[in-house]
Amino acid sequence: MVRLFTDDLNIGYGERLIVKNLSVTIPDNKITTIIGSNGCGKSTLLKAITRIISSQSGSILLDGKDISKEHTKILAKKMAILPQTPEGAAGLTVGELVSYGRFPYQNGFGRLTKKDYETIDWALEVTGTMDYKYRPVDALSGGQRQRVWIAMALAQETDIIFLDEPTTYLDMAHQLEVLELLQTLNREQERTIIMVLHDLNQAARFADYIIALKDGEIVKAGACEEVINPEVLREVFQIDAVIGRDPRTSKPMCITYNLLKGEHQHEKIITPVYASASAHY
Repeated sequence: MVRLFTDDLNIGYGERLIVKNLSVTIPDNKITTIIGSNGCGKSTLLKAITRIISSQSGSILLDGKDISKEHTKILAKKMAILPQTPEGAAGLTVGELVSYGRFPYQNGFGRLTKKDYETIDWALEVTGTMDYKYRPVDALSGGQRQRVWIAMALAQETDIIFLDEPTTYLDMAHQLEVLELLQTLNREQERTIIMVLHDLNQAARFADYIIALKDGEIVKAGACEEVINPEVLREVFQIDAVIGRDPRTSKPMCITYNLLKGEHQHEKIITPVYASASAHY
């Protein structure tokens, strides 16, 4: 049985509909990446699936139950989310921040148990952040902070982890570090990972399944080879892409591209200039 899917989902803000009639199945124990241009509904979809915002109609089912009717703590034991720009760590040490991941398991007194402390240390070890345990989060680099936030999500002990642009603001080395960590979690612990990425080649390299959105609707969903191709990228991003193969992974790779709109605009601008010059001479 598929654990997580949406059915005829509509999400919007006020009268503006962002995601339209979207039905999608999230593969279990795989890495799924959502791609699309800015404002197409990627982050909105993640927020709805994790119940940060409500959908206007349709349903999101997890383990056969509509998440809108699920108790918050039960849901928090099944899936965790790392938002696009995590906030709220000011003044906290790394250990304190990661301990917040244990909230769904705490009783009314809010005290951490031996099991909680063991899980926190495990999450720090897995993410390579144990050395920072007593350091202020504010004192860490961008890559270090991102790993700490992932550690907090891991401390939640959920099978499903959502990440909204986890590589934002990171340099190339730290981007790769974070994505390889997520890949390790997926392969070694069978965590289901769903993330939004802007970099097409990173999406192709690390994803088992890709969902391409445009204007709140799915253009194509499937394996990398089905989505990272010139036709789909033309529709989703309005680019003329040249696709090759990554020499290290054999996955599809966008080698170069032209902006289709830019080409048309260029033709419209240049032609009158030459016509005017000919008339003058």
